[in-house]
Formats: sequence, structure tokens, C-alpha cells
Amino acid sequence: MTPRDIPTHRAVRTLFAAVLLSAASCAHRPSPEANEAPAHTKHAHGEHHGAMPHRFENAEEWAKRFEDPERDAWQKPDEVVKALTLAPDAKVADIGAGTGYFAARLARAVPQGRVYGVDIEPDMARYLGERAKREGLSNLEAVLGEPGDAKLPEPVDVGLIVDTYHHIGDRVAYMRRLGEKLRPGGRVVIIDFRVESPKGPPREHKLSPEQVRGELEAAGYRLTQTHDFLPDQYFLVFQRG
Repeated sequence: MTPRDIPTHRAVRTLFAAVLLSAASCAHRPSPEANEAPAHTKHAHGEHHGAMPHRFENAEEWAKRFEDPERDAWQKPDEVVKALTLAPDAKVADIGAGTGYFAARLARAVPQGRVYGVDIEPDMARYLGERAKREGLSNLEAVLGEPGDAKLPEPVDVGLIVDTYHHIGDRVAYMRRLGEKLRPGGRVVIIDFRVESPKGPPREHKLSPEQVRGELEAAGYRLTQTHDFLPDQYFLVFQRG
């Protein structure tokens, strides 16, 4: 969904085409920029701010970029998962999952739980489903979302949105809808590029953490925690009410 060179997660997915991703108009090139993050961004929601939808149809090719080990140095996926403090039986939604960079790690972190890897790009969902089988992750399920709806089959404890939030169109409406799919005490975690970071989408399409907080508050959430260990991204944790 998406929606980053990675965080534009990319494999470029068309995650949420009208609500989630009918953002305003961020003309990314057809292929990701060298300085953008690879996987969790562009594919997440399909359209990037009103531009033509990004297509991430060849998931195998995009996986080479999204799953590039060099990404680990700045995305710090294992530290991110650890910071989520997930119970072994937690239910988690990775929104803008792409090829499963985070989804696979989350599935291993909740062996008695369930992970839903959501993407609006059919080939990404296909790839993630096959990856889950290939890696024996029976608790990881690929979900083909829609632009305005993650289409989660059940309420979750955590909704993780990495490098995809800025791709969403009507973000307040989308987050309200997502809130209806949170279990009591559930959290929404948003990780996206800092405005001043050289990585990610063009500066004019990045969102400040203050703007994200304001939108989430308008959607009925409150900021409960922040983490500062990511060099290029902010890490914000919200709860409903």
C-alpha cells in the first residue's frame, strides 16, 4: 500500500485506492528512487496522493528490493517488533504488508497468535500467502484490502502501519474505520519518514509527527508512546479514546 521506496514498501502496491490511497498527488516515478525505502511504502495503498496508482504486479522482483538486507540497518525490524511488546497470542494487522518484510517477523513473534498481512495489490497478497506457506507460518494470513478498508476478518490487538500512512487518502475516516477493528485496549502504530530524512517520498509528501498526531486525535485516538531509535522515521503509538 505502497503505500515508500520502502516505506513506500514498495513492491509498489496499490493498497487502498480511493480512501486509503487516494491521496493528493505525489508523482513518484514508476520505479522506486534509490534513496527511498524499499518495501512498506508505495505498495501499501496503491495510489500516492492522487497520482496514478502504483502497480506492484511482479512481487518476486519487488521482493529483491523490499527484502534487501541493507534495509535492516535503518529500518531495524527486529527492534521495532520487540518494541511492540506483543503477547505470544496477540492478533496483529500489518497494513501495507507488501512482500511480508514485517509480517513474517510478526508471525514469528506471536506463535500462538495471528497476523494479517494487508495489501491492496493482488500480486502482493498472492506472494505473501505463498511466502507464509513456504516458511511454515501457518498463523500468517494474506488479506486483500480495499482503498478505504483494510478488510480485517476480526478485531486485532495492534494495527501496524509502516511507511504507508502518508499514502492514505481520507486518513481520518480510514483510521476511524480501523479503530472499529481494534480489540479493547488495542493500539495503532504508525512509523513513517521524518520530513527532513533523505529517505522516503519527496519532502512535500511527507507528514510531520505533529500532523499525524492531530489526525489521529481527530479520529478518536490518543498518543500513548513514542520511540526514537529509528534514524529516519518517527514511531508513534496510539490507543482509542
